[in-house]
Amino acid sequence: MKKIFFVLIALLGVCSAQAQTTVQGAAFRDNWSMGLVGGAVAPAKINDLLRETRGTYGLEVTKQFTTVTGLTLQGMASNNNSLSSTILDATNVNLLANFNLNNLFAGYKGTPRAFEVEAVAGIGWAHYFMNKAMGDDANAFTTKYALNFNFNLGEARAWTFSIRPGIVYDLTSRHAEPAFNVNDAALELLAGVTYHFKNHNNGKHYMTLVRAYDQNEIDALNAKINDLRTQADDAKAQLAKTAQQLRETQQALNECRDRKPVVEVQTVTSHSASLEQTVTFRQGKSVVDASQLPNVERVATFLRNHPKATVSIKGYASPEGSAEINARIALARAEAVKTILVEKYKIAANRIVAEGQGVGNMFSEPDWNRVSICTINEAQ
Repeated sequence: MKKIFFVLIALLGVCSAQAQTTVQGAAFRDNWSMGLVGGAVAPAKINDLLRETRGTYGLEVTKQFTTVTGLTLQGMASNNNSLSSTILDATNVNLLANFNLNNLFAGYKGTPRAFEVEAVAGIGWAHYFMNKAMGDDANAFTTKYALNFNFNLGEARAWTFSIRPGIVYDLTSRHAEPAFNVNDAALELLAGVTYHFKNHNNGKHYMTLVRAYDQNEIDALNAKINDLRTQADDAKAQLAKTAQQLRETQQALNECRDRKPVVEVQTVTSHSASLEQTVTFRQGKSVVDASQLPNVERVATFLRNHPKATVSIKGYASPEGSAEINARIALARAEAVKTILVEKYKIAANRIVAEGQGVGNMFSEPDWNRVSICTINEAQ
């Protein structure tokens, strides 16, 4: 019996050590399995091995506590082939500790291997059936040692097929020899099919590895999440502001498209110290229409004929829309005229100054202020 206690103490020690592994599927309600086993059992003595071999079968329930250790409750029954003429020769209820040798020595990778070896050891309670004419039934403590050669089937690893050689000792010796004697032992060769129930917390039929976080790391992650949420809220507010500006701009552009351009004729007296030419634009546009190109050409012709003259182009906008949009359109109108003078008529850029003046008030009619006014400065 001392050896049995030592086995149980070793089991508890390994269970405690393996419990430190961070896995999912190790809760009490997880990692249960149920299996059917069957095969042959015979006395360990060679002269009785073939003559007294008989069938044995049973049912078992297993709880895997860690990736290495588990406990199995196993109930076995053996057919009778002796003169006692009972249906069953014996039953044996075992409490067995399972040790996954692959995971113990090579580590667990997060998924059961296709082939694994388990070492099994435990205690049991046997009942021997006797015909009343031959004597009374008998009970005995037993201990069992075995190896399970497991083949884990399928990608989900829900089923296991196993080959299980083992030896069972009757500790209540009916001979003069002490326990753990071959005269009171039986050899087993079993095959088993086991179904592993799905775990609640990970949805798998086995334990999965998880990363352990300390509180400092969790606090840092929470702080980062809160910072990202603040940034997301700021970005959302900025997007809403930009969307509003786009709606206002679109409205201003729509109003510009609906209005027709007005040509303003500027009369310059011969006594003026400078010449002016007006180029008009459509509402919301900064592109020079073909109808306005002759006005630009007049400025170019004058500059060609007077190489020392310069021109100042000032762009204006009508009062519709926001001040920011009007300032941008006014400058674009001045730049558009300058671009034509430089690129089409080859006037030197350093002879041209283009400026945006925002909303114009030169004309009493607001729509007439969508212009670029070219003021030529003659050389003295």
